[in-house]
Parts: sequence; structure tokens; C-alpha cells
Amino acid sequence: MAVTLEHPESTSDSTPHPALTSRAAAEAYLGGVCFKLGPPALIGAELEWFTVYRPGTSVPRKGRNPAEHASFTGRRPTAALLAQALGPHAPRSIAPDSPAEPLSGGSRVTVEPGGQIELSSAAVTDAADLCARLSTDYRSLRDLLDTQSIRMISAAADPARAPRCQLRLPRYQAMEDYFGRIGPFGRLMMSNTAATQISVDIGADTAELTARWTALHALGPALIAAFACSPVLRGAPAGDWASQRMRTWLHLDPARACPPVADWSDPVTGYARWALEAPLLCVRRPESVPPGRSVAWQAPPGATFSDWLSGGLDTEIGRRPDIGDLRYHLTTLFPPVRPAGYFEIRYLDAQPGEGWKLPIAVIHTLLSTPAAVADATAATANTADRWRDAARHGLADPQLRAAAVAVLEAAVAHSEAPGPELHAAVRRCAAGEPPRAEDRHESAR
Repeated sequence: MAVTLEHPESTSDSTPHPALTSRAAAEAYLGGVCFKLGPPALIGAELEWFTVYRPGTSVPRKGRNPAEHASFTGRRPTAALLAQALGPHAPRSIAPDSPAEPLSGGSRVTVEPGGQIELSSAAVTDAADLCARLSTDYRSLRDLLDTQSIRMISAAADPARAPRCQLRLPRYQAMEDYFGRIGPFGRLMMSNTAATQISVDIGADTAELTARWTALHALGPALIAAFACSPVLRGAPAGDWASQRMRTWLHLDPARACPPVADWSDPVTGYARWALEAPLLCVRRPESVPPGRSVAWQAPPGATFSDWLSGGLDTEIGRRPDIGDLRYHLTTLFPPVRPAGYFEIRYLDAQPGEGWKLPIAVIHTLLSTPAAVADATAATANTADRWRDAARHGLADPQLRAAAVAVLEAAVAHSEAPGPELHAAVRRCAAGEPPRAEDRHESAR
């Protein structure tokens, strides 16, 4: 398992790919590439921060209250400025000729459409090692950005700036166009939200795969409630939500973000069929496409990948999809748990300060043994389908608060050495308190 297999923001792919001969072949391919079996051993993470270009200021030094400097006031840095700051670590999405070297801890840097900066870790066997590597790479990244007066801000939602895409790649232009026809949430997700994403192995066999898949979905609402910390999002429609970030995912396009997992007797077959019936978000086209189109990668409205595969889009697109197109289509699906050869857990808010370490430790512990997986599933059985309530009410809902406490207590029970942060989180959730707002600050030295 590796957290970053490919960078979906890449705009070109000259590699020849095998043809897709039938729907059955496509489903079989999806089962193999999305659900790769093997003894579960590795964990990885992707962490996001907002960025602000604030020339003429310095990062607050130790001994000063970083909360005093917490502010989204300032412009979003341009792609060119980010590339200049990152140098050889810049992703090719903003610097096509960059070597895109990993940082010393193994993380690669990526940039999201609104200028959010992301660390995609290497996959390791130990959560403590993962956190140590990410901390090292975070400091390196902060120092690189500091050279161009770019500040990193720990938050899950931008409360101050209107959404604006800084990366004008064909993929993102197509996304803006597609989501704009549905409502405001897609653009908000792209520009004004940030997440803590954790990746874990699939499992050694079908039984373990199913158990881990079931556990990760059952855990979802309880963990959303436990770690919700984005009550304010600039540009969001009226409404009180504990996690405005998760609200955007639930509403941006249910056909690609809210699969009917509870209806699937077999997650492998269910996911493959759902993926093929999901709408096309974009269709990759050669760089030589004439400039007359407003959105070069725009997909035919209402079309699914299955339509394309069956020949129903021959006139509009002019060719049938191949394996590369199918792999790319998978990167445009946003379920709360996405199988990508490993499970991507995508439902957690970016945490204040270094609070991201705790959900990494919790997930690692709760998936460490079959007994821990079973206990985690049982602890959250009563709230397993309450995704919307978790995002909206968080710990204010008594049942979700009880589930959050129960699942953290299960993590304590199965941890070899539960730290004070985990015990503090149990007490915090029991009191119905979100992660501390005062820690949601500009990253400091």
C-alpha cells in the first residue's frame, strides 16, 4: 500500500493503456485494482492546510500566542508563488518540469484547487512513526513556504474568503462546471475545505476485507462527530452544522459521493457496479483540443462511465474508454471510504494544530486486530447510518456523543499504551465539546 499511487491533478497521460472489452471486464478490473488483498500492515495519511500570502510578516516565534496571529486575512498564493517556494518539491500540477521530490520524511507535496497545501505521506507500519515523519515534513514545508511569505493555517473550513480556484487545470475547470450545475457545494469543497485523510490496507482475504470495510463505515458518523470542527464556512448556505466541510461532501453530488453501501451484500461487486454507473465528471482529452470550448474536458451532461463503455457516447466523445480512463474516473469518485488498492478514510475534518495525530492513532488501533475491528463495529452499530446527523449536530446529538465516547474507549482498551491525548479526547467527547477552537491557528514555530 502506498498513499499516493498517482496524482489525479495531472493533466496528461501519454502511456498506452489496454482497451476495455466489456462491462464484465471492467468490473473484474475494478475489483482487483480497488480491493488489493494482502496482510494488513501499513498506514498512511494526507494532511491539508490552508495557505495565505502575507508579505511583510513573519511567522510567530515560540513564546508568542499563535492564536493572536490566526487570520485568513490575505490573498491566496498563486500557483507560481507556491512553485517558487517549493522548488524541487513542487508537484507537476503547478510546475510541469519539477522533479517533485519527496520531503525528508517521505511525504510528497500536492496543491489543491484553492491553494490548500497537502502532505501525502509514505506508508509505514507504525502510527507513531507516521506521525513523526509527518511532523518533520510539516516543519520542512512550513519553512519552504515561509521563504515566500506564505503562511499555513490549521482549519477544516475557510470562514473568511470567498471560494476561488487558483489552479486552472482542465480537470478543475471541468469540476467547477459540473458541480456548478448542481449547487454551491462543489466549489466550496474545492477551494474552502481541508481534511485529515487516513489510508489503511484492505485485508488478507475476503472475510477480513468485509470486516474492515464494515467497521470503517460504521465508525464514520461517530468519528465525524468526535472530530467535527468546522462550524463556519464562507459562502455556505444558511444552516448550523458541526462540520460544514462534511456538509459539502454530502451535498456536492450524491451520485458520486454517497454510495448506497448498506444495500451491498458484497462491497467489491457493489462498488464496481456503482463506480461504472456514476456520472462522468470529465473526459481527458489531448492538449491539442481547439480552444473554442469553454471547458476542454467537459463530459456529456448526465452520462455515466457505463454509457461510455457501452458505446452510447461514441458520437460525443469519439472513442471508447480504456483502462487509463477507468482509473482516472475512479479519482473523480468521492465516497467517504474510497477503495484505491487500500482504504482511504475521507470523512474527517482537518484538525486544529497537531490534532491530526489523534485520529491517526485511533484508526490504527481500532484496525490493529480482528478483535479491535469487531469492538469498533459493535460500539458504533446504532449510529452507522447517521452520516448527515453527525455532520450537522456533531456531539450535540446524545446518541452520536455516546457512540463517539464508546469508540474512543474501545481505542483505549485496545491500545498498548494509550496516551493522555486519547484519554482527554474521551473526556472532551463525553462533555460534548469539539476540538479546541483556540488551537485552530496559523502554524507557528
